[in-house]
Amino acid sequence: MVLQDVIIIGGGPAGLNAAVVLGRCLRKVIVFDIGTQRNRMSHGMHNFLTQDDILPANFLKIAHKELGKYGVQLLHKKVINARKSKEGIFVVKDDKGEIYHSKKLLVATGLTDKLPEIEGFKEMYGKSVFHCPYCDGWEVRDKKIGVYARNKEGWELALTLKIWTDDITLYTDGKNKVKPLQKEQLDANNIPVVIHPFARLEGKDGQLEKIVFRNGSEHACDAIFFLNGFTQQCNLAEDFGCEVNKKGTVVTNLLQQTNTAGLYVAGDASRDMDFVVVAAAEGAKAGVMINKELQKEICEKQLK
Repeated sequence: MVLQDVIIIGGGPAGLNAAVVLGRCLRKVIVFDIGTQRNRMSHGMHNFLTQDDILPANFLKIAHKELGKYGVQLLHKKVINARKSKEGIFVVKDDKGEIYHSKKLLVATGLTDKLPEIEGFKEMYGKSVFHCPYCDGWEVRDKKIGVYARNKEGWELALTLKIWTDDITLYTDGKNKVKPLQKEQLDANNIPVVIHPFARLEGKDGQLEKIVFRNGSEHACDAIFFLNGFTQQCNLAEDFGCEVNKKGTVVTNLLQQTNTAGLYVAGDASRDMDFVVVAAAEGAKAGVMINKELQKEICEKQLK
């Protein structure tokens, strides 16, 4: 049996940054990545000092080169199962049936946005349909912006977007969840609420031009920010019995530790602040704590 120091499941900013930290500590590390990062469709990453506007694919290319520098092994395989043995060793199985073993396990698989089942939404996602105003609001400043919120309350997001433009409309796609006090605040900020059900989004090359409703009417629109929830890309942390909060992210302490000894979770899978730089920082914290925990265990063995 080949025993790794750490196995990292997920090759986004959190997992990769943890891998670099651990690689620099001369740890034996394997990173599993199947290339389904949440931001892979984005036109560019933002809020990351020195990396503004970098394409996600280019970011990963640089990161992978750095992993090789520190001897980290990158496997483009899907993990289907992970468990902890009676001896405290993590046992990881990939989709080809191959088994891997490690002293510590970091889950950094992130989230997947639930895209509304509306024609055109998927095609424009990451280009003119977004989920994070802080990530993409500047790029659509002073334009016609819509907020899509059918099953969620979208009034707060609509008010937030007033920073970037005065032309905001809240769309509820056939539902009307806006409470009277929320409607007052929207009216005070000149944000109309449209409840007509959507038929489709229309535009060219991923750029939204208009919303078409089922009643045949149309609204010109340059960009949409949507609230439709998300899911974990994998449920490994939950399989270990980790606590999950109401928003669907895994509960950890400030050092990314879960309630399962030796199991860490970092990135979007553990937090609801959806910035690449935050995910990378969490990965760095997890890497430092994992290294400290490994060193502590070595010292304890030497004392016995």
